[in-house]
Amino acid sequence: MYGLFEDEDDIFMGSPKSKLMDVIFNANNDVVRHELQKFIDRTAAIELMIADKFSQDMDRDIQNYMISNSDEVENHSKSLYIELMGAILSQSE
Repeated sequence: MYGLFEDEDDIFMGSPKSKLMDVIFNANNDVVRHELQKFIDRTAAIELMIADKFSQDMDRDIQNYMISNSDEVENHSKSLYIELMGAILSQSE
């Protein structure tokens, strides 16, 4: 899947982030709300799991991880943009 990111402009006519924004603003509002709610709930659960397993200064730990693993975080972020876009598009009318 990471091969998709090598030449973003040719494949997506923009970055995964910009295409997700296009989809969010043009898709069915109810579908977008539902998918964003699922995404936020999932993120909340992940943050709580991390807080249970690691230190109480989670924000600092996350920031350090993002700095230490910036390429991996960037690639995974792109995957999440595409995943959310696909979830929205697969339910749109």
